Amino acid sequence: MMATIRRHRRLRSSCVSGARAAGVTLIELLTVIVVVAILATIAVASYRSYLIRANRSEGRNQLLRVEAAEEKYFVQNDTYTVDIIDPPPAGLGFGSATTPSGFYTLAVAPGATGTIATSYQATATAQAGQTQDSATCQVFSITDQGQRTPADSTGCWK
Repeated sequence: MMATIRRHRRLRSSCVSGARAAGVTLIELLTVIVVVAILATIAVASYRSYLIRANRSEGRNQLLRVEAAEEKYFVQNDTYTVDIIDPPPAGLGFGSATTPSGFYTLAVAPGATGTIATSYQATATAQAGQTQDSATCQVFSITDQGQRTPADSTGCWK
């Protein structure tokens, strides 16, 4: 009889301890949720930063396209133009003053000489979600002399 009781106690204790080992406590579950939340926060912030840098390239590329179009216009007309939208011979033919995704607005103004006939300054200004970019990288400009702002050392043109 004593042997039966001991065996019954052993079986019962192994079942109880086995059930505990197989389950997950509330503390363990909350710990996992907190760790996942921290990792998700870091990942989202990093991804947002990546998107801003990627969208910045659209503004830079369009500005370089304006630069090339202005030089072509100058060769053909012996003057620069402030008209980005109209097709040649009246303008540069971009069709819109915003970049394709709408993150930047493009503009051309007279440059260092003060007259559009001899110089220009093309500018791309951040719009929409791109305004969350750093303050130094929200406005890009390039002149007929190839001078870029902000300076290359800021990393905005990379």
